[in-house]
Amino acid sequence: MVRAFVAWARRPVSKAGLLGVLLSVVGAAPQAADTYPSKPIRLVVAFAPGSASDSVARIVAQELSQRLDQKVVVENRAGAFGQIAAEYVARSAPDGYTLFVTSNTSHAANPHLYRTLPYDPVKDFEPVVRAGMFPFMLVVTPSLPVNTTAELIEYARKNPGKLSYGTTNSTSLVVMETLKRLAKVSIEGVQYKSSPEAIVDLSAGRLQVMVSDFSTATPQVKAGKVRALAVTSAKRSPLLPALPPLADTVPGIDLTGWSGWYLPAKTPKPIVDRIAREMLAILERPEIRTRLAEVGFQVDPLGPEAFARYTRAQIEYWGQLIRAAGIEPQ
Repeated sequence: MVRAFVAWARRPVSKAGLLGVLLSVVGAAPQAADTYPSKPIRLVVAFAPGSASDSVARIVAQELSQRLDQKVVVENRAGAFGQIAAEYVARSAPDGYTLFVTSNTSHAANPHLYRTLPYDPVKDFEPVVRAGMFPFMLVVTPSLPVNTTAELIEYARKNPGKLSYGTTNSTSLVVMETLKRLAKVSIEGVQYKSSPEAIVDLSAGRLQVMVSDFSTATPQVKAGKVRALAVTSAKRSPLLPALPPLADTVPGIDLTGWSGWYLPAKTPKPIVDRIAREMLAILERPEIRTRLAEVGFQVDPLGPEAFARYTRAQIEYWGQLIRAAGIEPQ
C-alpha cells in the first residue's frame, strides 16, 4: 500500500498540470477577496453596550453594512480589560468575517498590566484602521462636596481611605493611579466590567470618583447625576470647552484613549485592504464625523501600515506610563 502511494506521488506531472496547481494556489487569495463578503460579518466589541467603543462601533457598522452590501452584526464581549474579546477574535478563522473593535486597553496596556495574556496583540492580529481618539474626564458623585480637582485632592487628604474610584479600562486606571501618586492621596480602586455599570454606581453614591470616557459620562453630567471636574488631555476639549485640563492642577497628566479595528492574523491582505478602504471612506464623511463627535469621539484615522506601526509604538508608550504610575502587573 505504501509503495503504491509513493509510486503515485512520484508519477510524472505535465507542465500544464503543474501550471494549473500553481495558478490555483496563487489565485486563492484574490478569489477570496473577489467573493468577499458572502455572509454576515461579526463585529466583536471588547466593551459593553453603551460604552464609548460600542457607540462608535454601532455608528460605523451601519455604514459599513451598506458599503459591503452585507449585514454587520455587533457582538459585545466585555470583561477582563478586553481580554475575553481579544482571545475570542485571535482564535477566530482569518476569513474576514470576524472584525474586532477594541482600544489601547487590550492592545497597548494589557501587556504591561498582566504577567500573561491569552493572546499576543501584535502576532495574533492584522491592524485595519485606527478610527480615532476617546477623550476622558474626571467625574465625581454629586454628594461629594468638591467642585474642582484641587478640592478633590484636599478632601482625599483629609479623608484617607474614604474614597473609591471605578476603573473599566487602562486609561481610567493609569490616570487615577498617576493622580494618586503625584498628588499623594489614597483612593481605593474598584474594577468594573463596563463603564455604564460604574457610572450608575457613581451617580448613586456607591462610588465617589471615576475617570470616564465622554460617551458614558456626558449624558450623566448634563442630567446632573454626576459632576465633571476636568478633562485628562493636556488641552481643553472642544466637546466640553468649559472643563479645565487635569494637568492644570496636577502637571504631567495627558492621556486619551484610542479606538482600533483589527482582524485575526493571516487574514488575506486583499480583505484587510477592502475593509480598511471602506472604513476610511466612512470616516471621511462630514455627517459621520458629526455623529461620532456627538458621542464624544474624535475621528483621527490611520490605515493598516501606519496603524501597525502605531500599535507597536503604543505598547512601548503605555508600558512607560504604567511603570511611572507604579502599577504592578497582575
